[in-house]
Amino acid sequence: MDEYFHSVRLIANRCKGCVSCTKRCPTEAIRIRGGKAHIIESRCIDCGECIRHCSSHAKTAITDSFVDLERYKINIALPAPTLYAQFPLEFSIETILGGLLKLGFDEVCEVARGAELVSLIIKDYLNRKDIKRPAISTACPAVVRLIQVKFPELIENLVTIDAPVEVAARVARAECTRKYHLNADEVGVWFITPCPAKMTACKQPLGCEKSNITGAIAISQIYGDLLKALPHADKKTNCNLASWVGIGWAIAGGETSAVEVDNKLVVHEINNVSNVLEQVAIGKLNDIDYIETLACAGGCIGGPLTVENRFVAETRMKQRMQKIKDEYQVLGKRPLMEYQKEKLGIKEWQAIEPRPIMLLDEDILKAMNKVELIEKTLESLPGLDCGSCGSPNCRALAEDIAQGRATETDCLFKLRERVRDLAQEMMGLAEKLPPPLDKDSEESEESEESGKKEECEVCG
Repeated sequence: MDEYFHSVRLIANRCKGCVSCTKRCPTEAIRIRGGKAHIIESRCIDCGECIRHCSSHAKTAITDSFVDLERYKINIALPAPTLYAQFPLEFSIETILGGLLKLGFDEVCEVARGAELVSLIIKDYLNRKDIKRPAISTACPAVVRLIQVKFPELIENLVTIDAPVEVAARVARAECTRKYHLNADEVGVWFITPCPAKMTACKQPLGCEKSNITGAIAISQIYGDLLKALPHADKKTNCNLASWVGIGWAIAGGETSAVEVDNKLVVHEINNVSNVLEQVAIGKLNDIDYIETLACAGGCIGGPLTVENRFVAETRMKQRMQKIKDEYQVLGKRPLMEYQKEKLGIKEWQAIEPRPIMLLDEDILKAMNKVELIEKTLESLPGLDCGSCGSPNCRALAEDIAQGRATETDCLFKLRERVRDLAQEMMGLAEKLPPPLDKDSEESEESEESGKKEECEVCG
C-alpha cells in the first residue's frame, strides 16, 4: 500500500518540538525535525498515544461530522458501549439512545449487540483445532495494525472474525434497507467512536475490502449536543437492547468474560500490549488460549476521544452492567445464546500483509551497506535513548542517519564532542602566528644561535 489514511494528524503551528510524543509512540512513528513533529505514515497505527500525551494539543483526530449525514436518505447511529459510561446513571441507556435520535439519526443500533454475537462466534472459533495459539483478539484495530507493523510473525495468531462494530453495522444496514426499501448505498451507518483507530478502520479496513461502516464520529465531538438533548429524549425506544455481556466489552476483561474462556490473558495500554506481543513472538506464551488486547488503558473507556475520567467511566459501566444483570434475573431473561452465521454474513478474514516500515533500499547491496552503517553508527552513539535528537532512541537515530534523514551531530552528546574538539583546535591555532609576525619565534631562534656560539667559545 503506497497511500495511507490516518485519523491522527499534526497541527503544526501548535507543535513546540518537545519529544513527549516520540517517547510514547509504540511504533517509533514520530520524529522531531526542524522544531516540529513529523509522523512517518507507514509506521503510524492511529492508537492516539500522541494525542493523549501532547501537552501542546498539537495532535488531533480527524473524524466525520453531522454535515456528512446529509449525503444519505437514512442514517443509523452505532453507539459504542463506551458512550454510556460518559453520562451519569440517572440517564438510562434507552434515554441515551433516544438522545441520538433527537440529534437527527433515523435509527440506532447498539454495537453491544454486535459484541454479543461476536462473543458466541469466538467461543466456537476457539474450539477449532486448526487455529494457532495463543489466539489474539482483533476487536481493537490499533492492536491489529501494531501486529501488522511490528510483529508480522503474529498475523497468523489473529482471530479471523469481524469486530463487533462491523457485525452491528452489517445487521443494521440490512434491516434498514428492508424497512425503508432503499439501496444499501443510500443508508449511512455511523459509529460513535472512542478512538481514532476506529475511524481509520472505516476508511482502510483490514481483513476485508470494504467496511460496513460509512464513517465515525468522535464521542468528544457529539458529547455536548447529546448531553443537552438527553433531558428531552424519549425514555423508550424500539431498540432490542443488549445485555451486560455485550456492554462489558467496553472495559478490559469484558471480552474474555463474554467469550467465557478460562485460559486467557487480558492486556491493555498499547505499550503493555507491545511488550506482551514480544513475549508471544519469542514463544513464551504458547500455553495461553486467548489474549484480549486493548490499545487504551482500561479498555475502550480510556479512549483518547472520550470525555469522562477513565476510572469514573469504568465504575459507571460496572454499575450499569450489574443493574442490567439484576433486571435479567428478576425477569428470568437470558443473554443471547445462539446465532445464525449465514444470516450475519460472517466470513473469514482476507490475509493481512505485513507493512514494510523500514525498507532501507531496493538494491540489496546498498541495503546491506546501510545495515553496516547503522550498526557502526550505533556503536559511536552514547546509548542513553534520551530522545533529544528528535528520534525516539539511539537505534532510531542510527537508522535515520543511514537513510539520510538525520546527521550524527543531531545527537547532543556527539555535538558536544565535536564542539569541544573544535574549541581545542581553535585554541591551538590561536597560539600560532604567521612567521612574519611571530616575534617569539625569531627571539627563540636568535637565543639558540647565541647559545651555540657560547658553546663553541667554551669548547675552544
